[in-house]
Amino acid sequence: MNQTLMKHFHSWGYQGFKYLIYTLLAFNVYLFFSEEWLASKVIFASGVNLDSVIKAFSSTIDTAAWLVLLLLFELETSVIDDEHLKGKVKWSLHGIRAFCYLFIIYSLYGYMTKIGLIGQFTAHKVSDLCTLAGDWKFMETLNVYNEFTKETCKSLSTVGAEFFSHEKYKIITNSKNLSDVNALAWVDVINASAWVSVVLMLEVDVHTQLGNISSKWWGKYNKFIKATVYSILLLAAVYWGVTGNFLEFWDAFLWIVAFVLIEMNMFEWQAEIADRKSHQGQ
Repeated sequence: MNQTLMKHFHSWGYQGFKYLIYTLLAFNVYLFFSEEWLASKVIFASGVNLDSVIKAFSSTIDTAAWLVLLLLFELETSVIDDEHLKGKVKWSLHGIRAFCYLFIIYSLYGYMTKIGLIGQFTAHKVSDLCTLAGDWKFMETLNVYNEFTKETCKSLSTVGAEFFSHEKYKIITNSKNLSDVNALAWVDVINASAWVSVVLMLEVDVHTQLGNISSKWWGKYNKFIKATVYSILLLAAVYWGVTGNFLEFWDAFLWIVAFVLIEMNMFEWQAEIADRKSHQGQ
C-alpha cells in the first residue's frame, strides 16, 4: 500500500465519513425499535417472556449488538496501538465481543422463529372473515400489523381471495402477503447467517494479525470466501430494495459500507506491521 493511500486513511475527510456511517447505524437501532415496538403489541398480547421479546425485537437486538461489535473492531483495528492490545485491554475487548456474539446468535434464532411462526398460518374460510373484526390484526408485511376492522374486512373480501390466519396471535393475512413475508423471513435468516460468517472471518484476521494463529490456507483463499459472503449480503440488500423495504435496504447498505471500512483498517494494520518489520530488518 503506497504512502499516499496511507495518508488518505488518516485524513479528516475519511475519518469523518467513517464515523458518519457509524452514527447512521446507531440511528437505525432506534428506527428498528420504533418499527418492532408497534409489531410487539401483537406478540405481547398473550403475555411477556424472554422468548417473545426475542421474537418481537430480533432486529433491534441484532442491530444494537452488531453496533457494539463494530465499534470494538474499530478500536482493535484502528484506534488502539498494538502495544496496548494485550493483558486486560485485550481480554476486555474479546470478552465484550463474546457477549455480543451471544445476542447475535440469539437474534439469528429470533429470525428463524419468524419462519416457524409463518409456517403456523393455516387457511381461513372467507365466509366468516368479518366476524374477526375488532379483536384480530391484519399482517401487511413482516413487522406491520394493522387493525382488522369491518371496513378492512369488506375491502379484502373479494371473490377467489385466499386468507390465512394464526389462531394464537389472532393474525390474519392474504396469500400474497403471506408469501412475501415468508420470502422476507428467509432473506433475514440468510443475511444474518452471512453476517455471522463475516465476523468469524474478521476474528481470524485479527488473531492472525496479533500472531495468535497462522493459516496458509486462509491467507490463500480468504479473498474468495469474503467475496462470496459479501456478494450474498449485497444480493439481500438488493432484494430489500426491489421489494420496497427501504429500512432493511438502507441498513444493509450501511453495514456493508461499515465492514468494508473495517476491512480497510485491516489493510492499513497489515501495512503498518509490514513497514515496522522492514525497518527492524534494516
